[in-house]
Parts: sequence; structure tokens; C-alpha cells
Amino acid sequence: MSIDKTSAAPDDHAVENPEAAKAAVTVVDPRLLVREQGLKGYVTEFKRKMKSGDLGSIPVVIGLAIIWLIFTSLNSNFLTAGNLSDMSVAMVGTGMIAVGIVFVLLLGEIDLSVGSVSGVAGASFAVLNVTNGMNEWLAFVLAILTGTVAGVLHGFFFAKIGVPAFAVTLAGLLFWNGLMLQILGSNGTINLDPDGVVAQLTSYYFSDVAAAYALAAVVTAGFFLSSFLGNRRREAAGVPSRPLSETIVRTALLAALAFTVAIVFNQYKGLPLAVVIFIAVLLVTDFVLRRTAYGRKVFALGGSVEASRRAGINVEMVRISVFAISGTFAAVGGLFIASKIAAANQGAGGGDLLMNAIAAAVIGGTSLFGGRGRTWNALLGVLVIVSIQYGLALEGIASPVQYMITGGVLLATVVIDAVTRKTQKTAGRA
Repeated sequence: MSIDKTSAAPDDHAVENPEAAKAAVTVVDPRLLVREQGLKGYVTEFKRKMKSGDLGSIPVVIGLAIIWLIFTSLNSNFLTAGNLSDMSVAMVGTGMIAVGIVFVLLLGEIDLSVGSVSGVAGASFAVLNVTNGMNEWLAFVLAILTGTVAGVLHGFFFAKIGVPAFAVTLAGLLFWNGLMLQILGSNGTINLDPDGVVAQLTSYYFSDVAAAYALAAVVTAGFFLSSFLGNRRREAAGVPSRPLSETIVRTALLAALAFTVAIVFNQYKGLPLAVVIFIAVLLVTDFVLRRTAYGRKVFALGGSVEASRRAGINVEMVRISVFAISGTFAAVGGLFIASKIAAANQGAGGGDLLMNAIAAAVIGGTSLFGGRGRTWNALLGVLVIVSIQYGLALEGIASPVQYMITGGVLLATVVIDAVTRKTQKTAGRA
């Protein structure tokens, strides 16, 4: 019985260059690279990301630092505790709307109705509570549900009927704005109870210094536990994980930032309730997008609708739910905006609110092309926009200049996004 030497040959020469093969395995996973090479691994991984166009939040963080340095050099009041605290409260309304926009952008779509929906929510609460005497909490819930219903309607026409999201939400922008004007009536303005639920959203501060430090400690501890347990699960599954030293360094950096912010808040009025709610929303929505099956479906649709459909994902329902989320957060943001001025008026939802909400999501790092982004991008983006607004206001520079500068920042962000996608395609990653 003869042996077929031809068939045995591949086994003898399966790896012609073992050293090259070993090196190739080393760079498969960045976490494995960092674990084996330590500091050198970080540098190598950073270079790889730069070459492949995986910039992450680096551009916006650098940009924010430059903006703060410029305005601080122009006016020493920019980084005072009072100004930073006011900025943090002012950004929450737009930031909430931007969180919903992030979900829509992850699909590669757009929602132009969020400004008008936010106005309807504020007007609905004012009419139900102030004009008709409805219980504050019930009026609060119903006002938020108006945004949810609006989002479901937009999602239905987009997902079920096939009308482009741009056209549906543009129609929604006009319709909901008209409805808001109709609800408010000829008076046009309804003042809210300054001690009521909505007004307290932006006017209440936890004056006890322990509150700010406790929140910083909880956020830091939560981050460490999440990272540590995640690495343990990866190790148990035989998947490369980040070293404990990296988790400790990341936690220490977050702790330094969190407690610095806490110190700043305590030097003014204390921890703002609005900031607590906003941070909680960011944590929950980030968990939903990154840790749940639903979040993976949203990202999958942003990558390829057809592939998602073939994988068994209910494309229509995910699309409808995403627009419902967008409408809900638009309503929540509208209530925070109404809280800031303690009134609902005909100007609510207008002006530059829509553009700022979309710009915040994009400037923060969410891709306009879908499939890439995090809800934390809304925080970074709105920080940039509010920093520009407050910095220019301190210098007495008019609004037209603010619009031009914000537009320039937005254009630069979109250009970076487009170049990044092109670079990633060249590198074979997209």
C-alpha cells in the first residue's frame, strides 16, 4: 500500500516562516499587543490607529483643550467655577437632544424634527400643568410621551412606507412647530411655576459637598468594576483582554477628572441636578448600545441594512424604535430648555437648536455615515459648542460670529470623518 506523498506535503511545510507567523499573531488583537509589550505596545498600537484612521475622540478632545486655552488667555473668568457650572447646566438641554440624534446617526439617517418636537413637549407641559391644572408629574410624563409618539410616527413612515427619513422629519419639523404655536395660542408664552418639577431641573443644586464627591466616587468605582469584570469574562473565555495595569491607569485618570469636576462644582453652588440626570442618561444609553443585543442591532443596521436583514434582524422595528428614542430625548431636552427660562414660548425649538444638536453629535465623534459613535460623543460635542458660545459671549462678540465659528468646527469634523473613512477603506477596515 503506497503513501500519497503529495497530500502529506502541506503538513510538512504548513508554516514556512515560523517567526513571521508568530509576529502576525501578535498584532491580531490590540489588547494582546499591549499585554505582551507593555508601554511599547501602547506606542505601537497608537501608531497603528493613526495609520488606519482610527482617531476616536482624540480630535475633539484636542480641539476642546485648544478652545479652553484660547478663551482662558482672552478672559480669566472663562475657567472660573461659576462659569463652568453655568456651562454644564446650559449644555444639558441640547445634550439630551443630541443623545437621541446619536442613535439616528448610527443608522446613517437624520432627524430634522427634534427641535420642533422639543418645543411641543415644553408647550404641552405648560398647557397641561399651568393652564389646565393637571398634576405636575402626570403632565411631565405626558409631555415626554408626545416626543415618543412623534418619533414612532416618523419611524413608521420611514421604515414601513419607505419615505426617506430626511423628508419625513422635515415634514415633522413644520408640523410639530405649527402644533406648538397652536397649543400656546395667541398669548405665545406660559410661565412655569419656579418651584415646580420642570423648573427645578436646572435650578436645583445639591449644596452638600459630599454629593459631588459621592457621584465622582460612584462613577469611578463603576468604571473600574465594569472594566475589571469584563476582562475577567474575556480571560475565562480565552479571549485576549487588557492588562490590569491598564485598567488601573484608566481608572486613576477618570478619578482625577471626576474629582476635579466635583471640586469645581463645590466652589460654586454645588452639584447641579441637571448634570446628575445627564450623566445617568449617558451611562444608561451607552450600556444599551454597547452591552445589549439591541445596541448591536443598531450598529449592524448602520453597517449594512441588507446584511442585517439576512442575519434575521427585524430592520423595520429597530428603525421605528430608534426614531422613537430620538423623539423621546427631544422631548426631554425640550423640558430642560423650558426649565432654563422657566417658561414655554413660541421661540422654543427654533433658532439654532436643531443645528446645535446635530452638530454636537457629529463634532463629538459620531459618524454621519452610520455604524460608528457613542452617546458620550454628545457630551464632548455639546461641550465644544457651549464653550464657544460662552467664550465669545464673555468677549462681547455677536451671535453671527458664533454661528460662523461653530460652522467651521462642524465642517472640520465632517472632513475628518470623511478622511477617516477613506483611510480605513484603504487599510481594509471598512
